[in-house]
Amino acid sequence: MTSVQPFRFAVQATKATSAKEWRDTARSVQDLGYSTLFLADHYLGPGPAQREARWPAQHLAPVAALATAAAVTDTLRVGCRVFCVDYHVPNVLAKEAATIDLLSDGRLEFGIGAGWSAPEYRAMGLEFAPAGRRVDKLVEVVALVKAQWGGESLDVRGKHVTAIDHAGLPLPVQRPHPPIMIGGSKRRVLSFAAREADIVSLANVPFAAHNDAGRTPAEEAAHRYGLVREAAGGRISSLEVESSPFFARVTDDSASAADRVAHRLGVPSEGLLDHPNVLIGTLDQVVDRLRERRERFGANYITVQQGEAERFAPVVARLTGT
Repeated sequence: MTSVQPFRFAVQATKATSAKEWRDTARSVQDLGYSTLFLADHYLGPGPAQREARWPAQHLAPVAALATAAAVTDTLRVGCRVFCVDYHVPNVLAKEAATIDLLSDGRLEFGIGAGWSAPEYRAMGLEFAPAGRRVDKLVEVVALVKAQWGGESLDVRGKHVTAIDHAGLPLPVQRPHPPIMIGGSKRRVLSFAAREADIVSLANVPFAAHNDAGRTPAEEAAHRYGLVREAAGGRISSLEVESSPFFARVTDDSASAADRVAHRLGVPSEGLLDHPNVLIGTLDQVVDRLRERRERFGANYITVQQGEAERFAPVVARLTGT
């Protein structure tokens, strides 16, 4: 049994140096036909910590930027890919998210994850707990968010999360709740996402030729999707699977583009075009590759980076809804 969800596309963006630039970005993403504008829940500006984290410097914090993007568009969905459970007070995050859903007339997608960037945690003075404890907290936060969005009086008394003696306001427009996206790479998180989320985000796959289990990157992506299918059971037909080809380029010179990516990553260029987080080729090649990947590891919901939004738009026009 496979997911046969139609394609849709998102842009992940955080870069803007003025209010006008951000408003224009949101409107452009909508006009280019994308379904969703995502931000990232990262906070480091330029400096040693940002370089160690190996993540682009972040211009905008997500909550305010999402609200602004929703206010200047009318069909564009907005979300964070993904909120980190340790960066927010859970009750507050649930209320902020419900408020965005209300004020956008039901256009929020709520991404949530257990956190992964140890250098960022350290730079912000947060404890980077062992993975098991972070996932324990993720499980409790998702339960709290669903309960708070339900509107009933809360009585949540977990090891990591507490919410008692009040009901959540406002209620989100989307019922029973806005789509929840949970991202991960290991069995426990992917299985949890398959059972509790509406969208499963397949986290980035390492660029080594083979991982510790002997799988190539493409085989690893297929393995992760297998874990999702196994845990989802009958839910698989309604689940969306999100994937982000961090390095995407529609071009007639695939070899040169792949060489630039390989140089940036310090890896061989051989086989790079088949990596799940690389999407380089002509329009027809990219379209074919996305169809193949949807068949192999379920990815119907594709997120590209801000700098590629305009060049990638012909793919969006070709595949959206198919």
